[in-house]
Amino acid sequence: MSAAMLELINVSKTFFPGTVNERKALRNVSLSLKSGDFVTVIGSNGAGKTSLFNAICGTFFVDSGKILLGGKDITDMPDYKRAVSIGRLFQDPMKGTAPHLTIEENLALAYGNRGGRHFFAVNRKNRAKFKEMLAALELGLENRMTTQIGLLSGGQRQAVALLMATISEPKLLLLDEHTAALDPATAKKVLEITVSIVEKTKTPTLMITHDIRAALEVGTRTIMMDEGRIILDIEGEERKNMTIEKLLQLYSKESKKQLLNDRMLFEIEKQ
Repeated sequence: MSAAMLELINVSKTFFPGTVNERKALRNVSLSLKSGDFVTVIGSNGAGKTSLFNAICGTFFVDSGKILLGGKDITDMPDYKRAVSIGRLFQDPMKGTAPHLTIEENLALAYGNRGGRHFFAVNRKNRAKFKEMLAALELGLENRMTTQIGLLSGGQRQAVALLMATISEPKLLLLDEHTAALDPATAKKVLEITVSIVEKTKTPTLMITHDIRAALEVGTRTIMMDEGRIILDIEGEERKNMTIEKLLQLYSKESKKQLLNDRMLFEIEKQ
């Protein structure tokens, strides 16, 4: 069995402890990902999904527990050092790219950050590599490499941001609802590109989504969070045979309540 690339051991975080605003964001969370794992993350608002990502990225330091990446303890490592090994996409297509730089310049910026080298260059060799990668997206961007990235549509920009997040060969990829702000057709295309890249690179990936159907169909494993805990973790045949109805029943059984999340319920109604 492959060694874990990401490992969280009993990770906890409480915001504003001892005050009226105290909030337990993460409660003894343990999670392990190995090469090739593509885990979808679902849960109601405030379940701890984004807090999980922020803990991994070092946006804040955890109160207790350990976080290991590639076997190295990064629990007390600052966020800018972790960023060398972690690729992250956000819901907002405007994040993660430099709008006034061209497509090729943005890719060169990301490509030059491999191993923390911070080397920036657009040369003939890099340009050929970028063109090949962009062509694989099938969005015609290989013919617009000198276009400022701020002039692209949201979907085009998110697709380039996805390349930027993976071109530096990170040890881990975090996708924080990266298709939520896109129209359905564009979201579907970006998700297809995501699956293709993750399958090709075998980069361990965590993807937050409110689309329960996508959560069960995309990737290799699904976890559900509630009140800062992982209450469900399914893969293999169990996941393959899981239906939305069964998943909601399991949620109610484990959390002792009904799923109350307008966005997730809206996605269910659409399906």
